[in-house]
Formats: sequence, C-alpha cells, structure tokens
Amino acid sequence: MFFIDTLELEGLGNRSYLAGGARTAVAVDPPRDIDQVLAAAARRGVRISHVVETHVHNDYVSGGQDLARLTGAVHHVPAAARVSFARTPVHDGDTFTVDEGIALRALATPGHTPHHTAYVLEAEGAAAAVFTGGSLLIGTVGRPDLVEPRLTEELARAQHASAHRLAAELPDDTEVLPTHGFGSFCSSAQADGDATTIGKERSANDALVQDVDAFVAALLAGLDDVPAYYAHMGPTNAAGPAPVDLTAPPVADAAEIAARLAAGEWVVDLRNRIAFARGHVAGSFNFEAEGKLATYLAWLIPWGRPVTLLAESPGQLARAQRELARVGIDRPAAAATGDPAEWISAHEELRSFPRATFADLAAQAQAPAPGEDRIVLDVRRDSERAGGWVEGSVHIPIHQLHRRQGELPAGVVWVHCAGGMRAGIAASLLDAAGRDVVAVDDSFDAARGAGLPIVTGTRSQSC
Repeated sequence: MFFIDTLELEGLGNRSYLAGGARTAVAVDPPRDIDQVLAAAARRGVRISHVVETHVHNDYVSGGQDLARLTGAVHHVPAAARVSFARTPVHDGDTFTVDEGIALRALATPGHTPHHTAYVLEAEGAAAAVFTGGSLLIGTVGRPDLVEPRLTEELARAQHASAHRLAAELPDDTEVLPTHGFGSFCSSAQADGDATTIGKERSANDALVQDVDAFVAALLAGLDDVPAYYAHMGPTNAAGPAPVDLTAPPVADAAEIAARLAAGEWVVDLRNRIAFARGHVAGSFNFEAEGKLATYLAWLIPWGRPVTLLAESPGQLARAQRELARVGIDRPAAAATGDPAEWISAHEELRSFPRATFADLAAQAQAPAPGEDRIVLDVRRDSERAGGWVEGSVHIPIHQLHRRQGELPAGVVWVHCAGGMRAGIAASLLDAAGRDVVAVDDSFDAARGAGLPIVTGTRSQSC
C-alpha cells in the first residue's frame, strides 16, 4: 500500500507532495518552509528518504536542498539542470525505490524548462500516479516562456511532445499530480477542476487534442504577464537557497515606522482592504494577508527593498512571513501588530479613502461633483482587459502602476480591477503618493449591470 499527501500552497497556486509506504517516503517539489513537509512525514510515521525536483523552479524558492540536508535524504535533480550544489542527477528512465514495492521512475518531459522531468509512482510495478510538475497540468500545460525568450517556441513544441509521451506510456487511470496550475503564473492557463487522470487529459487537454502547430499557436498567443520576481527565483534555486529563517522580526514602534517610511522603505499593511481604507498609516501600502500576498508584493516591490509588516495579530504576521519567504523575501526589516492607532505618533492622524461599487461609479458619471475631474483607472492585466473595459477608462496594469502613476492626469482616481483585491493595492499606492482615490471594491461583472458603457473589440485606451 502507498499513500500520497498533497501540500497546498494556495497563495502561490502550487502543490507539493509527500508519497511513500509504511516506513519511507519521497517529497516532490517541496516549498521553502520545509517544516510542513516534516510535519506531514511525522503524521505518517515515515522517514523522508528521497527529495525530487521536477525542475529548477521559476516561481518559488525550493526547500529541496535544505530538506535533504536535514533528513539525510537523497536529493534528485534533473541531470541537465545547471545547479551549483551537490545533488544526485536524474536521467530519463532512472528508477529508485521509495519503500517496499514502491518506486519512482523518471520521464524526461521538457517544455516548461529544457531539463524538466516527471516522476511516475509505481506500486508493485504498475503506474499509479505521475508527478508532472510543470509539464502536463489539469487541462493545460506549464508555460514555456520563463527560461529564455529565444527558446519559447521550441519549448512549446517540446511541451506538446512531452504530453503525448505521458499519454502514450501511462495507463488512463494514472493519477496526474502537477505542481502548477492552481493559480500559479507558471501555468499557461488555470486548472479547471481539482483532480485528473491521464485518461481525462487525453480527451480534454489542448496538448493532447490539438495538432502541434495549432497547439503552439494558441499557447503562444495566450501567454500572460510574467511576475517580475520570477527573474530571481531560478538563479536562487540554481545556486542553492539558504535555510529559511521564520523567527519573529524586530518590533517596530511608531517612530521606527515613520523613520522607515522616510527612508523610502516599504511599509506593508496586511489587514483586509476594508479596514485599510477606513484608517491606515500615511505612506503605507495594502497587500492583504488573505489575498495573493506573495505574488503581488514580490511582483511590485523593488527587489531587495527592506519591508516592514503591519499586522492585526501575531498569527497573521507569522503566516505572511512564511508566505513571503517562499518567494525570497526572507526577513522583514521590522514588524508591528495590533491597532493602527498605535502605529502613528500622537500628533499624526490615520489616513483613509472611500470605497465604492460600479453602481456608485455609474451614479457619479451621471451626476459628477462640481469641479471634480474623474479618472477611471483599470489595473487588470492586458489579457483581462481584452474581454471588455469601461468606456473612457485608462489602463495601467497593477504591476506597472508603481512606476507609471505619474502618467495619470490630475483628478480623483476611481480604480478598479476584476474583483477588488488589486484595486485595494492600487488605491493604497496612489493614496501613498498623495492622490485622491476611490477604490471600486466590486466584481467587474457588475459594471455592465450598473449601466456603465462597456467597450469590446476595439483598441484599448492607455495613458
């Protein structure tokens, strides 16, 4: 008998796995915070004997090297991956025993990266599951454009071939267990569903139902923006990440928070966007702890800039620190918890800005306030805006706003996204810059119903 435990990394849209038998187990694509992998092994009462990487990751810092060091496990990395640390190179067809009657077999599946490798879990000699990393995902494949632009089309074609190899060599009932596809920008599209098999993918995955030319054309046309911090993940993983440090950061009082803001450092308020809009430290930015904190903070912050975290509780702070460590923001410079009134000095006041709905925006458009210039700012990505936008709105994607906000004309900025979270981030950036802002905290689906004119099929307006 074998087991497979899934470790969800919801903030990054990824999964890691622990699989094994009665005594020993293998960890697949472990995250930076390896304590959760160790806890999963402890619950099973097994020793981690092997750690495997499907590829050198571009979207998070791997915990593989540290986990192997602490457990004494063999660390398997694809042989063609260029890394600077000691590891056991894996070649196509290599097989190793995980526990009695349980083995892993390596299958070269280039495409997401040139060296990408999947691992087939075999129980008593029969394929039971395949850890596909960033190759075959649920309904899609991993994106091929994260390594080198000149290789993108070549890797897209390799993705098609790798998907067909998996489908040809594995039985239909083989469970497909990808690392990406649950919100990660490493996926070329988002997963439709939570579980799948080779048989299901054979009939539904574009890589398996389209010919190679049609597949590659559609894949390349649909590629979305790449988070800026991805440029740092691959080199960090290739060099061998340092062990993670999740001890509490130094405590910051009001004077230190003010000093760090004055020095140009980032002070990040982790509370929800409703609380932040109601009252916050002037100059601070709002990245909700319960949103995609790691993805958007790591995407927007100048790499290496010190960050101070403001949280409503020690638990919220610890969870955020853990999530940020997964993307290489290792140590907050300082932190504070509690009530925001405690984060400012006695002579200061908390700042605030209004929130609104698309219905409010429509009402304001019909009866504008005297003397008020209104700008509607859309911070969705290009791919989202292509489906339609509010007539007359200007467009700056959220990941470009920090360096482009000077392009916005004077006036009150009504900022929206697709659901409210990114509008909250954008509103905080603009508010910190001294702009009058209204955060449209609403689903974009409500814009048309509110009576706002929606434009589709023509050239989008940008600043």
